[in-house]
Amino acid sequence: MTRNDGLELSPKKSEYLKYIFEKGGIVRTMDISDNFHLDPSTITKAIQEMSSTGLIDYVPYRGISLTSKGTEHAEFLVRRHRVIELMLSHYGLSGHEACGEALKFEGYISRDVVNKICSSLGHPRVGICGKIMHNKSCCYLGEN
Repeated sequence: MTRNDGLELSPKKSEYLKYIFEKGGIVRTMDISDNFHLDPSTITKAIQEMSSTGLIDYVPYRGISLTSKGTEHAEFLVRRHRVIELMLSHYGLSGHEACGEALKFEGYISRDVVNKICSSLGHPRVGICGKIMHNKSCCYLGEN
């Protein structure tokens, strides 16, 4: 499997992948459309493009689910967001501000940089908006 550095998807498609991950199971394009306040045709086009990446399984009129590769990548995307927003909160931003600022630039932060930030924060287990999962590339703390 090719190693993903976290920069393969556009920021918007990364948000869709995180949404599908956090919802779990099968997600409909309409669910994504409603959540992001976008036209369903916009979401369908993006999902069709994403299906060629091997990150999702998409069956028209049935729904979208993550592949094992997609789950692994989405876990990283969620971890990246939570590590970055936690870092920003250490510089005086409120949780809401840190989340918004992290969304603006997290798509430009590679896996290696996230691992370094995580290490500098002492490999936290909980961020502002939830649990921070760790893996062997950064650290491995046993059960997450």
